Order: sequence, then structure tokens, then C-alpha cells
Amino acid sequence: MAEEGHLTRAAERLGIRASSLSQQIIALERELDATLFVRTQAGMTPTAAALVLLPHARRMLEEAELGARAVRETVDRPLRVGVTPGAPPSVLPALHAGAVEIEDLSAARQLELLRRGALDAGLLALPEAVDGLRVVVVSERPLGVLVSGTHPLARLDEAGWDDLTGLDLLLYNRELAPGYHDALLAAVGWRPPRVRSGPPRRTLFVAELRHGGDVVALRPREEPAEGLRWLPLREAPVVRHAFVWDPAHASSDRIAALL
Repeated sequence: MAEEGHLTRAAERLGIRASSLSQQIIALERELDATLFVRTQAGMTPTAAALVLLPHARRMLEEAELGARAVRETVDRPLRVGVTPGAPPSVLPALHAGAVEIEDLSAARQLELLRRGALDAGLLALPEAVDGLRVVVVSERPLGVLVSGTHPLARLDEAGWDDLTGLDLLLYNRELAPGYHDALLAAVGWRPPRVRSGPPRRTLFVAELRHGGDVVALRPREEPAEGLRWLPLREAPVVRHAFVWDPAHASSDRIAALL
């Protein structure tokens, strides 16, 4: 209105009726207890009060537009979800159906990005340092033994802790998932002569199992890579995978709907 100086032109610019704009101006003047425009036959001239108010009004409009843009970007862009190696296959179709961007990330990296706001949600094995995050357990699977297909254990239908005596344990580097790493070692029912720190890349991890001799890995049920065999473990602890995200996230409801 201050820019147009004419009620009808200002209303047309805003896409509303002149009578509606006039009523809004009158209501604002009553609220502020100040006259904002001098009405004449030629148009409407802003008063000193209007000129003082104008820069504040412009900033409010700019902030409202920035807020609306931020909401649109949040709603329209694909959600970025981190998935740890060994994630339950049953959960992945729901994520793909939700049109999200899935990234293969360690648990530690997921938590780092979540707390920086650079990741929308994560799928990881518990326990980890998830304080302050919303945690929804999506899978509980018993631990099993992953071993080379040529190893004597591969001939068994299932294994017990005693069957693993004398075998090394191949485990991902602790910094990739410190909470799960420590919990797994605490649950191991035999004393491995050595805990080998496996490389983060799955292909190298598989190669270590195939050609590393007397070594096994402990993993939830999965479709093993070629040359490996997975078998159930008696008295096995349960591995829980959880979907985690910041409950204050602008798209928290949208993230929860992925489950």
C-alpha cells in the first residue's frame, strides 16, 4: 500500500478486493492506535507512523517467505537415510518405497551426521549413543555364525559356542560402531585367540573370511556372499536394529511414516 499509494492498485497487486484491504488497514490502525494513511481523492499517503512501521513489515514478510521456502524444501526433497552394513533386509523395501536417498554409512558416521543435521534418519544396530534421538526398534534377529564355505563348521546345521573354540573372531573396526562392537564382545560365549579388526569394505571383509583360515564372524541372519555360509548359533544373543532420528526434525512425522 505504501508503495502503490492507491487502494485499488495495491489490492490488485495483492490479489484481493479493495474493500478487504481497506478493512485490514483499518483493523491494523486500531490495533496500533495510530493513523497509517491520509486518505484523499488522489490516493492514500503514508503517515510518519506508517514509514516507521514499513521496514519492520518488510522484514516480517521476508522472514515469512524464508520460512515458507524452508518448509517447501523440507517437504519436497528426498529424505537422506543412512543404513549400516548388515541392516535387516526386511526394512529396506519400506525405505525404497518412501523415495528416500539411502547411503551406506557406519553407525558412528550416521550419529555424527544426525547430530549435525546433515542426515535425516539412520538405521543401525544397538546399542549406540542415541541419547536425545527418537529410537524405534525395527528388527530383532538372533546372532549366527558366518564362515567360509570350505571350513569344517560349514558342514554343521547349527553351531554352539564350544564349536568356535580356537577360532579367531573377525569384527569390524571399533570406531565404526563402538557401542555394538563392545556389546558383541561382551556377549561372545568363547574366548577367541584373536579378535581381528576387519576392513570396512564388505568385499575385503568377505575375502578375509574366505581366505583367512580359522576365523569366523558373528552376524544376524543374512544372505551370505558367494563362498560363505551362515548357520544358526545356539543360545545366541539377539541383535536389535533401530530407526533413529532427531524428534525436533522439521519432517519428523514424515520420517516416522517410513516405518
